[in-house]
Amino acid sequence: MSDSAALAGPDGAPRCPWALSTPDYVTYHDEEWGRPVHGDDALYERLSLEAFQSGLSWITILRRREGFRAAFAGFEIAKVAAFGEADRDRLLLDPGIIRNRAKIDATMANARVLAEWAPGELDELIWSHVPASHAIPRTLGDVPAVTPESTALSKALKKRGLRFVGPTTAYALMQACGLVDDHLESCVARRV
Repeated sequence: MSDSAALAGPDGAPRCPWALSTPDYVTYHDEEWGRPVHGDDALYERLSLEAFQSGLSWITILRRREGFRAAFAGFEIAKVAAFGEADRDRLLLDPGIIRNRAKIDATMANARVLAEWAPGELDELIWSHVPASHAIPRTLGDVPAVTPESTALSKALKKRGLRFVGPTTAYALMQACGLVDDHLESCVARRV
């Protein structure tokens, strides 16, 4: 990441520079990114989307989010856990999502694993990895890609049988779901 500080957005308010390239990003940045997300299905959705994003730009996933939701039964764990070969074949042909066989297989396998967990267990596991302290980034260069907490979260998820949950994906999940607030210090969307 560059050392860019917050920049003026379309309304003149300072925002994280990554959010300014498209209106879709501005909305996601202002209304969603870094805000606390709870609930097993909601966290399963975010975890799945972060896994699909691996190697791609987030805007690619963001613009296909509704397609993903339709294709994966609203990311209801119980419904996706019941997917079979016919569903896999359907997903591999669905132009509304990223048709990556390994990521589709992981999303389905993760749902089957999570369907065996107690209600609230995914939420509890993820939120148990909130850092005790987190430095407020002044520039994009201050924002890490991996932290000890994301590495620990990744290991915990993998140990429990989940796939496509490396430390970088785990940190992106932590950012997206509000476990950490990586809005820059002068960003209008930063929580106080």
